Amino acid sequence: MGILADYQIQEEVRIEPFEQSVKRTGCVSYGVSSYGYDVRVGSKFKIFTNVNSEVVDPKNFSPRGFVDVDADTAGHVLIPPNSFALCETVEYFEIPRNILAICVGKSTYARCGIIVNVTPLEPEWKGRITIEISNTTPLPAKIYANEGIAQIIFLRGEKVCRTSYADKKGKYQNQSGLTLPRVD
Repeated sequence: MGILADYQIQEEVRIEPFEQSVKRTGCVSYGVSSYGYDVRVGSKFKIFTNVNSEVVDPKNFSPRGFVDVDADTAGHVLIPPNSFALCETVEYFEIPRNILAICVGKSTYARCGIIVNVTPLEPEWKGRITIEISNTTPLPAKIYANEGIAQIIFLRGEKVCRTSYADKKGKYQNQSGLTLPRVD
């Protein structure tokens, strides 16, 4: 298993739109990095709320536990203290059969108590990534739309996998928009 370097990422993984790493003053960075790709958070968010007193049940998840927020106008959203939000990446991905991708949060947000969680992107997974952003602080947290949020690290297997996400007909394949949890 090896990690893809910056010059290999664009050649082996489909990322649209693809951005080179460029210094952007006053912006949380995004684009290709030494051994990964820094993704941007889009402008559509689902902010978790307890207004409807819903129970968090992964087998029967209620969309009433979220409030939809579009950050296009303000350029950011506020995540309440000790809460979380779902969003999706600006970038669309197609992961090759011999690559597994792992997502980790960017240090700019991590140093503020904001944690990013994404499950691995399995071989032959396609779509925009649904990201969970947790605000672990007792204060509201500001997340900037269309700026960097997390880094994707690409691991190339020595051989192609026997069964890919596409082979399994994974339920989150080609997901459209922010996708809530479901059990099929």
